[in-house]
Amino acid sequence: MSRYAVTNPATGETEATFDQISDADLAKVVESAENAYRTWGRTSSIDERAAVIRKVADLHTERREELADIIIREMGKPIGDALGEVDFAAAIFGYYADNAHSILADETIELAEGSEGTAIVRTGPLGVLLGIMPWNFPYYQVARFAGPNIVIGNTIILKHASQCPESAAAIQKIFDDAGAPKGVYTNVYASSSQLAGVIADPRVQGVSLTGSEAAGSAVAEVAGKHLKKVVLELGGSDPFILLSTDDLDATVDSAIAARMDNSGQSCNAAKRFIVIDSLYEDFKNKFTEKMLARSPGNPKSEDSDYGPLSSLGAAEGLEGQVQRAEKQGAKVTTSGKRNGAFFPTTVLTEIPQSADAYHEEFFGPVASIYKVSSEDEAVKVANDTPFGLGSYLFTTDPEQAKRVADKIDAGMVYINVVLADSPELPFGGVKRSGIGREMGRFGANEFVNKKLIRTI
Repeated sequence: MSRYAVTNPATGETEATFDQISDADLAKVVESAENAYRTWGRTSSIDERAAVIRKVADLHTERREELADIIIREMGKPIGDALGEVDFAAAIFGYYADNAHSILADETIELAEGSEGTAIVRTGPLGVLLGIMPWNFPYYQVARFAGPNIVIGNTIILKHASQCPESAAAIQKIFDDAGAPKGVYTNVYASSSQLAGVIADPRVQGVSLTGSEAAGSAVAEVAGKHLKKVVLELGGSDPFILLSTDDLDATVDSAIAARMDNSGQSCNAAKRFIVIDSLYEDFKNKFTEKMLARSPGNPKSEDSDYGPLSSLGAAEGLEGQVQRAEKQGAKVTTSGKRNGAFFPTTVLTEIPQSADAYHEEFFGPVASIYKVSSEDEAVKVANDTPFGLGSYLFTTDPEQAKRVADKIDAGMVYINVVLADSPELPFGGVKRSGIGREMGRFGANEFVNKKLIRTI
């Protein structure tokens, strides 16, 4: 029985199922991707590849309402967030179409004094790549992987999350309608065991995964065994450090926005709020009041504060985490009780360092608040996590901002701003949050051959 199904978390109803690919057909997909690479990556021009990606961007914009409706049903994304995600995916594809020539431009190397001739580094494709994508951002995640790599000349085999088969099919149709040659981008409904075989295939040159630590570890193990390049974007428990502010209400609003993006189901959402003692009580009271004033509702309604979690299982798992945190000594303040996949806003305070909640990631509308007495203690608490994806720092002191930013163990630091991701900005983390970068020119440099050409 296929694992690929659209199960609406708002209703609990399974609306559609999709057949898993056979081993024989999957072998044909790899062959097709390899055949396509021989022309797409070797003989097509930058302009030809950029034109396809530009059309992909335009089709996202043209079909934004249809695309948004799909992911509302697949994973409960609120309508505003769903439309915003489609627009962001279009912007990412557009960025790589517009910057294809600069991304692929030769870099001249200045030779040592006395050396004759010239040296350049030329950026070229590697070949067939496998992408393994998650459910929480069905379009955005694909855009930041497929956009740069198809412009570069790589070909893509894309395995989406099992609960996102309809959005996966919609993306495939966009590439087909944009004129991408057969094999350049291929969606597959495959199992984890089938993917292990794809990674091992000598025609496949690399794999990019966004997902859980367990999935990342499993993929990295297979890739390492077969000497394949990997990019991994895994979990995050991002700190939001507040050291000073001249507008606490605005800072609280930023904190709420940073926590509640995508109904709290974002890897780089602010999850741990680390507040200097002089502001702690006021921040805690204002933040808690505004968090608890929000409640889940129909994701199709623009009047809803946020939607259900992605599935009943996700909501039950989060509920278990919160209950365990309370048993282990944390103070739990909540706006209500779970109703199916609809989860109430919840704030945790006074979390003992020995509690699991001190180090866990909470994927949903749950926030943790910590009180610190100094800048150094704030940095210590911020870094006391196995993760290192993003981080947020609010301070009115520019020198302190630079100093603290340098000390935070994370791939990204946003100072006095939230929700500021953009196509040109690199995205990625350190520690157990993953390996490599996506988006911007750094994301375009992961799956490439930086070929030295030396002449005399």
